[in-house]
Amino acid sequence: MDTDEILYLRLKRGEMAAFDVLYARYKKPLFGFLLRSTKSHADAEDAFHETFLKAFRAPEAVFAHEGGFRPWIFRIARNVALNRARGKRRSEENLARAPDPQPVPTPDEQLANAQIRRALDRAVERLPWALAEVYHLRAAGLTQDEVARVLEVPLGTLKSRVRLMVERLREEVLPWAVD
Repeated sequence: MDTDEILYLRLKRGEMAAFDVLYARYKKPLFGFLLRSTKSHADAEDAFHETFLKAFRAPEAVFAHEGGFRPWIFRIARNVALNRARGKRRSEENLARAPDPQPVPTPDEQLANAQIRRALDRAVERLPWALAEVYHLRAAGLTQDEVARVLEVPLGTLKSRVRLMVERLREEVLPWAVD
């Protein structure tokens, strides 16, 4: 299996099959990140396509100094989402979710999970943007190193943000979950 970097270089040489593989590989995590960031399915879809267009138009191997393809493509997506957010007022729509790949839970489990998820979503919405952004990137599957590269902050700074984010979420969600 080719690495993302090799696929990108093949794509830049005109191999459209490489695009199909990269697109399929990043559809769920990148789209999920954009969906959580924009809170709109249509905006996330537009941002997803814009991200790939910007990546395709970038100079060859530009990600080499950015820590690899994955953090580089997520940084592009983050910037696209931020640019879109600057042009729009914050939406009050409910956050749509990517399908859960786990086995189908029982109805009681579904209800409990939905209640916990709503409590967590409300808690994440109350976080300062810098902490919510860390949550969304980690929820998209990025490692702490990759998130630090996307946000362009030192790893120690990111770890402090993660710790603070977890503390704040625990304060809000844990009391609700034990009631």
